[in-house]
Order: sequence, then structure tokens, then C-alpha cells
Amino acid sequence: MAYNSKDLKEMSRAVRAWALHALKCAGNGHIGIVMGAADIITAIYANHLRFGRDKFILSAGHGSALLYSVLNLCGYDIRSLNSFRKMGGLPGHPEFGIDGVDATTGPLGQGVGNAVGIALAEKLRNSDGRVYCLCSDGDLMEGVANESISFAGRYGLNNLVLLWDDNGVSIDGAALVDADVSMRMTAAGWNVITVPGNDFVKINRALSMAQNADRPTFIQCKTKIGLGTSLAGSNRAHGYALTDDELSRLIEENISSTGEMLWSDVARRRVDMLMVNPSMNVSTVKMPAVSDTISTRELSGLYLNEIIRAGFPIFGGSADLGASTNVRVGASRDILPGKFNGNYINFGVREHAMAAIMNGVVSVGLRAYASTFLVFSDYMRPAMRIAALSKLPMIYVLTHDSIAVGEDGPTHQPIEQLASLRLIPNMNVFRPCNADEVAVCWQMALRDNNSPSSIILSRQRFKQIPTPTDAQICRGAYVIRPATTARVRATIIATGAEVPLAIAVAEKLGAGIQVVSMPSVEYFKRQSDEYKNEILRGFVVVIEAGATAPWFEFADAVVGIDEFGMSGAGDEVYKHFGFDADKIAGDLKKKIK
Repeated sequence: MAYNSKDLKEMSRAVRAWALHALKCAGNGHIGIVMGAADIITAIYANHLRFGRDKFILSAGHGSALLYSVLNLCGYDIRSLNSFRKMGGLPGHPEFGIDGVDATTGPLGQGVGNAVGIALAEKLRNSDGRVYCLCSDGDLMEGVANESISFAGRYGLNNLVLLWDDNGVSIDGAALVDADVSMRMTAAGWNVITVPGNDFVKINRALSMAQNADRPTFIQCKTKIGLGTSLAGSNRAHGYALTDDELSRLIEENISSTGEMLWSDVARRRVDMLMVNPSMNVSTVKMPAVSDTISTRELSGLYLNEIIRAGFPIFGGSADLGASTNVRVGASRDILPGKFNGNYINFGVREHAMAAIMNGVVSVGLRAYASTFLVFSDYMRPAMRIAALSKLPMIYVLTHDSIAVGEDGPTHQPIEQLASLRLIPNMNVFRPCNADEVAVCWQMALRDNNSPSSIILSRQRFKQIPTPTDAQICRGAYVIRPATTARVRATIIATGAEVPLAIAVAEKLGAGIQVVSMPSVEYFKRQSDEYKNEILRGFVVVIEAGATAPWFEFADAVVGIDEFGMSGAGDEVYKHFGFDADKIAGDLKKKIK
């Protein structure tokens, strides 16, 4: 049924009353958006959102009290509103995994990207699901939102509706959005509608028009921040600046038994649909025959091609680097505007949007990968962090992994990126050294339904060191070259392209040196003390072409790089910065007894 303006006004009062109650219980939060945008979210949930088919994303995550209030009234299974912003209670910004919360938002702009991703996923699944997203002035100032908006327009995502809470105010004063946001949206390929944000007739009409549009729809909702409060229209209304007396009065004025009764009707018709990330058994997929000297990006591309050919439902893309990162493979089928029956998409040079969009894609149950150069993971970092926080099993294929990139110079040569990715909680980081490790790392990433994974790969080709047949790659580290004597004087740990170098160093150091390949520090840390002691024997040295500091958790000495690289042939740059077997062996002879 469609509720009329009189009904919606009562329902909106109930939303405001419960949201303000949550804020009062917390003693902090954001009152302005609750009062200004309650009518918008009420119209969406009461008249337009098809439960179990459509999604709502609150990109303006600071308005979480507003969302929790609606979810509570709609009968979702969430914690008490009394627990808002308290330990163990409803978090200060929405988090994926709470019943009815379809994306972790709060860092502005991320929700817009997530909404675009969910809309894209619905197209990929040939579903008629629509996505509604409420954003703020702050969202539209963020680059990731504008990258995502541009992408959605180019790909004609007509199942996406972005509503702008246009109150002209941000924390420090006037909102510094574009001089003409509507013109920007039109230029980006969107259908643009402008309505008063508190006029139910016009909001409903705009939402109905959006359902029949041939492109994404942008609804500019003119609102007043803190509507009905003594601070209405002021930047002070953004936060929690009202007196307790005024807040209590506003709660009393907005309590509506009629509104709550109408919401109970909505709750009765709501249908839940649980989306489960599929577990993928890829252990049967084998790596094809490879040459003795090859890059790990090439190995990854070969294995990804086999995964797709085997029929596993994985979708991926790259930020205009598919050929360089080897993710646009023979089995890839391009997704184009209006043609969503493929499995590969070129995001253009939009790394941040790519990562945020893919979070949306994965949140509804699809498996996906995104790819760029390792150094450009910095552009993706906020969305990667959200993936880890949200337990989204995204896969990041990050190539050109060290100073051995060479001629492109220090702007393209990662130094700190490996270490910084390993510091993100719940992020798997894999840096394989050969075909066996590449295959197992892909398998481990695809089997994990609760963590994102970064697969770090080389541009340069290097010698394949075979993995022993009994090695347990899945434990994160194993002895790839045993010591030639019972007494192990030293262990050299290496990852990726540095494994052949480590073996060359071991051979120069003589008897009693074992070499360990550690494709995953995270998985190794989870092993028993017994296994760790077996791996870490004698004097422990690490060789990795990246920042050194984190390795001292395991190592007595680290051969790495803590300065920017330089332009030149990759092998020459590599050797210049000390990645040379003779030099390393000479230095270690003084330390190993």
C-alpha cells in the first residue's frame, strides 16, 4: 500500500522521536540530519523500498540514529536504541552485519561507492532490485563519491537512486559543494530531479519517476538542518548542541502512536532475504605448465583464467590496468554499458571508486577481485579498510610489487605498502614466489568468506624455485630449502621475488642454513608455537624488498629498503639497494655463528 502525506507525517514524527531518544541516551551524536532528513527516509521505507529486493544505503553515516530508528520501527532485529554509541551497543556509524544495515558507512563518500556497487551487482545477477542511497553535502565533496557517480553514469545504472540531503551546511559552515551540483550530475549521465525535502507528495513523485528512468537518478532534496530546533539552519545543529530540556521537548512533540501503528503495518509486510557468501572449492583447479623463469603476475593470470574456465562465478576488474596486472584473461568477457552478462569490467582510472564499488558488489554475495599496481593501493586504502572491518571477502590483485619495477622510478616503486597492508586488522596479505604458491594463495583467498585478501605480485620475471611436495603452503610459511646439516645455524625468510635471492645467499653461506618462504605472515602467526619454532631456527634473517620495521617481530636482521627507489633498469636498481647475494652473504657472515 502507499501511504498518503498525512500518514507519512505521523510516521516521520515517530522516526524523529525514536532517533532523538537514541541520541539522548547516548548523550552525543548528530541531531541536525535526524530533524532535517527524516521525511526522506520515511518516504523511502514506507512507500518505495521492496523488502528483500531493494537496498538502502545511508552514505551520510553520521545520521545512524535516523537509520536505526527506522529499522527498529520496521521490525529489524537490532539492539535496543538505548544502547546507541555505548560499548557493545549500536555503533556510532552504521556497520555491515547489523540486521538491515547494507553497508558500513561513516567515512564520507564510501556509501555512494557501495550503493553503485550493489546496483551493479543487481545488474550482474539480472535482478530487478533497486538501490536507494541518502547522501550529504560532505559525501558529494569526497573524490570517491564523484568517481563512483561518474562510473554509474557511464554504465547506465538505472536501478540506482541517490538522494541528496541538500541543507547547504557542513561542520565548519557553508557546504563547499560544486557551484552547480545538478549540472555536474547531468554531465555525468544522471537523471536529475529537485524537490523540497519535506514535501511528501513531491518526494514520492520523484521516487516513482526514478523507477522508470533509463539512467541513474539524482534527487536533490532541499532541506533545513536541525528543522524545528532553535539551531535550525546553523552549522551548530550538525552535532549535539541542544540543551537537555529542548531535546526532551522535541521528543515529546514528535511521539506519535498513530505513526508507530502505521510502521507496525510496514513491519508485518517486510520480508527478509539472507545473502550468504558462497564457499568456493577451487582446490581442483590446477595451474597449467609454466616456464622456469616467469613473473608472479603472469602466474596469477594463468591461474585466474583456469578458475574462470572451470565455471567458478567470480567477477573482477581493474583501474585501466587489466593487461598490465594480468587480470583481463582469455576467459574474461567484458561488461559494457547496458550489457551486464560478462565477468570483467574496466573501471577506468578510478582506484578508490573501484574498491568502494566492489565492497558493494561483494556485500550482496558475489565474489570479486579488483586490481591495480601495489603502489596505487594507497588510493584504495579507505575502502580496503572498510572491507576488512565489514568482513567482506574481497580479493585485491596488486602487481609491480617492488623497486624491481625499475624504469618507472620511485613514484611507481612501492616501499611501505606491503607493511601497511599487513597492519590492517582482518586483511590477508599473500606474496607468493612460485606457481604452487600462487595457486594456493588464490585458493585460500577464495575459501575465506570473512576477510579480504591482497595478493601481491611481481612485474619482473625470476627463477622458479620448486616447493617441496610435502610443504604446507596454507600454514603461511614453510622450509623451501632445508639446511644440509642437522644443526641449523640460521634461517633466511623471504617472500615473493626474494626467495631465489635468499637461496643464493644460503648457498654462499655454507652448511647449516635453511630458507623459509613466507607467502602469508598472517597465516603463519596463527600457527602453533611448535610449528613456529620449527620454522624460526638459529639466527633469523628476513629478505624482502620493502619496509623493514615490522619484520623484527621474527627476525634478528632484515635486508629491506626504507627509502624511496630510483629510475633505472629493474635489476640494476635492485642491486643498487643491496639486493645482491654476494653483498648480503658478506654482511651475514659476520653475524652468523
